[in-house]
Parts: sequence; C-alpha cells; structure tokens
Amino acid sequence: MSSINDFISSIENENRKLDAKELLSIMESVSGYKPHLSGSIIGFGKYDYKYESGREGTSAVVAFSPRKQNLVLYIMPGFENNQDLLESLGKHRTGKSCLYINKLNDIDLVILKKIIKASVEVMKEKHDCRNA
Repeated sequence: MSSINDFISSIENENRKLDAKELLSIMESVSGYKPHLSGSIIGFGKYDYKYESGREGTSAVVAFSPRKQNLVLYIMPGFENNQDLLESLGKHRTGKSCLYINKLNDIDLVILKKIIKASVEVMKEKHDCRNA
C-alpha cells in the first residue's frame, strides 16, 4: 500500500491527487478488493483471461489511473448494461471499457459507485476473481 500512497503523492496536480485518494477509497470499498499498483494503474482484484487466439494473462477486476489529462476508470465488462446509469453520471466520456472523467466534482459519486459495483458483479459472474 505504501507504493500506492507514494505513487499518488507524486501526482503534481493537487486536484488530481485528491481525486485519486478519493477514488482509491471508493473503489476499494465498493469492489471489496485490496488495491495493487501496476505501472500507473491502481487495480482492485485480479482475474485470469484467455482469448480465442490463445493469448492469456491476468488483469484487474476494476482499476483506475490518475493521468494528466483525466481520470481513467477501467470498467472491464464495458458499458453495454450501464447506459441508464451513464446518462445520470454527469460529465464524462467512454471508450470500450474506459470511463474518462476530468474531475470527480463533474460527476455523481452515487452513480459512479453503482457503475463500479455492477461491473464487479458481472466480473464475478464470468470469472474466478480474487484479491491480488
């Protein structure tokens, strides 16, 4: 955990640093998994995957990265089942499994928690998820 705290402390932008600390707490609480650091990504829980191509590996169940441009949340099952929640979230944009947020003040944290919780539940249904 000290490496995660060191990583967050090294963030230059004070608002991004505060948001990262809050996200760390939110995601640990909602996911039920302990955080782990992988490069610049703070993940919660792990699962193993294997593609039809034969490529396999291990990834976080849910994760975030406090990048310079924005906060990126990795919602592994994507957003297909969360369209109604996304409409109520606030200012954001999405990629395939990435949720981009400029700052936490731009969004409804209650809705964000629901999105994270739903994502973790889907991952648990589809994969053998575990703590890091």
